[in-house]
Amino acid sequence: MVVDVLTSGPTSEAISQIIDTIAEFVTYAGDVLVKKDSFKELAAYLDRIAPILKELRKEKVSDYETFNRAIEILDRETKDARKLVQECSKKSKVYLLMNSRTIIERLKSHTSEISRALDLLHLAASDLSSGIAEEIRKICENMNTAEFKAAIAEEEILDKIESGILEKNVDRSYANNLMVLIAEAVGIANERSTMKKELEEFKGEIENARLRKDLAEAIQMDQIIALLERADAASSPKDKELKYFAKRRSLGSQPLEPLKSFVCPITRDVMVDPVETSSGQTFEKSAIEKWFADGNKKCPLTLIPLDTSILRPNKTLKQSIEEWKNRNTMITIGSMREKILSGDDEEILQCLQNLKGLCEQSDQHREWVILEKYIPVLIQILASKNRDVRNNALVILCMLARDSEDAKERIANVDDAIEAIVHSLGRRSGERKLAVALLLELSKYDLLRERIGNVQGCILLLVTMSSSDDNQAARDATELLEKLSYSDQNVIQMAKTNYFKHLLQRLYTGPDDVKKTMATTLAEMELSDQNKESLFESGILAPLLLLVNHSDVQVRTAALKALRNVSSLKKNGLEMIRQGAARPLLDILYRQSFPSSSLWEHIAPIIMQLAASTISQDVETPVLLIESEEDVFSLFSLINYTGSDDVRQYTIQTFYALCQSPSASYIRTKLRECPAVQALVKLFENENQNLRASAIKLFSCLAESCDEAIILENVNEKCIKTLVSILKSSSDEEEVVSVMRIICYLPEIPQITQWLLDAGALSIIYNYIRDDLQKSKLVENSVGALRRFTVPENLEWQRIVAETGIIAVLVQLLESGTALTKQRAALSLTQFSRNSNVLSRPLSKRKGFWCFSPPVELGCPVHLGICTIRSSFCLLEANAVGPLTRTLGESDPGACEASLDALLTLIEGERLQRGSRVLADANAIPIIIRFLGSPSPGLQEKSLQALERIFRIVEFKQMYGGSAQMALVDLTQRGNSSMKSLAAKVLAHLNVLHDQSSYF
Repeated sequence: MVVDVLTSGPTSEAISQIIDTIAEFVTYAGDVLVKKDSFKELAAYLDRIAPILKELRKEKVSDYETFNRAIEILDRETKDARKLVQECSKKSKVYLLMNSRTIIERLKSHTSEISRALDLLHLAASDLSSGIAEEIRKICENMNTAEFKAAIAEEEILDKIESGILEKNVDRSYANNLMVLIAEAVGIANERSTMKKELEEFKGEIENARLRKDLAEAIQMDQIIALLERADAASSPKDKELKYFAKRRSLGSQPLEPLKSFVCPITRDVMVDPVETSSGQTFEKSAIEKWFADGNKKCPLTLIPLDTSILRPNKTLKQSIEEWKNRNTMITIGSMREKILSGDDEEILQCLQNLKGLCEQSDQHREWVILEKYIPVLIQILASKNRDVRNNALVILCMLARDSEDAKERIANVDDAIEAIVHSLGRRSGERKLAVALLLELSKYDLLRERIGNVQGCILLLVTMSSSDDNQAARDATELLEKLSYSDQNVIQMAKTNYFKHLLQRLYTGPDDVKKTMATTLAEMELSDQNKESLFESGILAPLLLLVNHSDVQVRTAALKALRNVSSLKKNGLEMIRQGAARPLLDILYRQSFPSSSLWEHIAPIIMQLAASTISQDVETPVLLIESEEDVFSLFSLINYTGSDDVRQYTIQTFYALCQSPSASYIRTKLRECPAVQALVKLFENENQNLRASAIKLFSCLAESCDEAIILENVNEKCIKTLVSILKSSSDEEEVVSVMRIICYLPEIPQITQWLLDAGALSIIYNYIRDDLQKSKLVENSVGALRRFTVPENLEWQRIVAETGIIAVLVQLLESGTALTKQRAALSLTQFSRNSNVLSRPLSKRKGFWCFSPPVELGCPVHLGICTIRSSFCLLEANAVGPLTRTLGESDPGACEASLDALLTLIEGERLQRGSRVLADANAIPIIIRFLGSPSPGLQEKSLQALERIFRIVEFKQMYGGSAQMALVDLTQRGNSSMKSLAAKVLAHLNVLHDQSSYF
């Protein structure tokens, strides 16, 4: 039995509620704090389901029970999905990260259940139209193959947290590293105040869990908080200090002897890893394992036979031993401070060595040393006459400062601390080495970096050390000098010491190991732009290029890395090309064989940077990196090299840069001549996302004017599906922009457009246009891609596009978009408007006595029928006439011409008089007249053609003819032959010229 479709009643209301829920989900999906791509993907599916549900209300149902079950599933799942997306829009970012696996599983479940419900609907409504049935099939297929995964970074964080909790890791650096990873994953600043705020919000979620009586979740989150609270960001130094001293005061002042149970019966030492045997006795794990390995099968204490396979960790005892050790260590650390201040050299040295040993054991011990205010004491004894005392103090200070902002800040607060450390730079080699290592660590703290450079004599001592025979000391000094070089004052001091000339001389005259060291130093220095320029101007290019041909591969590699460093500055890159540096580098690339291509990985990024330097040159004679066909083909051949994805990626990026340089036209032409399109398309499915993205970006440069036959030969349905899949899943905005650009410029062949529709491209394009209005490049290309679906020759495509509601968005873009966006939006509106006349629904004729008839329907003033945005794409109904007219005032001729095209569709054929009235009311005609004097030939010609028709109407001829006469006369004298004739024709309409004038 076939049941009539429900247009009212409970089921119809449920469908309406589902549609509303879907709309809410789609809205919230743009605001989620995590899993944006996954929620966006589900939103895209639901967006496609909503119109199907609307249509189902018009279909007949053959299986009412199955239909109702499907509606119930949809209602439940969409509501649960809405609840999930709301939670992910409001809850703490850290809380959401900790629950990312659960969120992914819920998304998978909702997607699977909604797909199942769609299948049931398909079965229950057997008379569905082929279009709806096919759309349901496609949506179900897409949803069933959807892959929602936790990001690799998120999985790494969760694994580290689980491991940290399981192993009861109390290491502060472990927690600090975790917090850095968390900050990156949730997109917050890696600074104490921000991270502390996030942790406080996370704690609030735990309280909410307790209120919900979700004790299991609360316990789990408490464990996570206990781990993360070890991080520096979790509490202020003052909070830590108060907590520490409260605990230490409760411990007394004397260390305690270990309990008997702490001591292993075999080794007679305190146990580190206690394990329990099958007899119930506890031993040190390594000791009992050795006992068994020696052939003993009985308990060392009770002589009871043992099951040697059973060794259970005694976690309770291990924790007690740890607490005992910590108690004694706290007391020990607290007791040595006064001895260091007042003892003799021997006693001070013994205390320092003990303190150093404790600091080496764990970062918790280092934190206690800091809290016990040892830093001022250690700074004070740097003035000691005993070299060993000073050296130990420097070592401990360096350990304390490493990975601790608190320690660095405390050092900064000690008067003359930096001066005392710098003083050690002038002493013996060992102490000098320790001092520079400490200063290098302190330079990571901005306030101290400035102070280090300001200490008199510091720069000179460091420059001297940079030429030391001790490679590590020389490297540390050089790295510290580089960090200090961000201060203009320090750069001046370096220049006075001839630092850069010193580097240059060593590269020319030093032995091979020194050349390698100096080149490596140059490669690893984080140079400011100013220093890169200074270094280059010192003449560093020549010796580095000489080293590129050195017999030692390591020396060559170091030189190339240094060249890569200095060439990253555009000014240096251009000068390198001018001085001929590109040729030897390219020659090395070309002559390297595949088995010995290690240098490629170092040369390829340099060539890429040189190419990037040629973009946007402000000179009459531009610098060109590649000028020969042979170079283009030889360099592009590296893309086929599978030994290194990095080499392939840098090569593609080189050509991408060249496609934006003054030689862009030549490069693009040559790339189209070699099998570049084929090679790039193959990379669209490459697993290396960075390589794939680079290939797509370069292909987008070639697609704009590529030969249609080449495109059709290489771009098939599979390729189109791959591109659409990238649009759905890529988090690289530049890659998405490039894919959209490719779709925009692919030949407007019906087959390609149909493939795009089948792959679901339209809904993605619509979502990007609607949701990303502030991203100009993405919207520009998305609107350009949309144009292919609005061609007037395919009414069905136009209807599908109009149903999305995009026409209103296009009108909005006429007000807010870039000039190119406005041009492309106007082009689509033009194509829509060309069919408005045939789609306008005729007015119904009045029947019976007029006095008893319903009110007359008011038709469209241009199309004289009933028009709507979605049914007839009417520009008037879309309120587009005003924005199009305002766009005529744009300075960009492309936007003006496209908007004029759209407006002129209103005066085509028999609509001339009615459309002209609309243009007059919008004040568009005076602007069209002004275009007669435009420097754009296209605008001139189109405005002239429009006025020739408008001025056939007496009303408008009288109203506007006078203001157009002078411009028309000018065109009859200065225009091309066709425009002269047409201008004369218009003047004839205005009775200025006779119909038989020679101008005709």
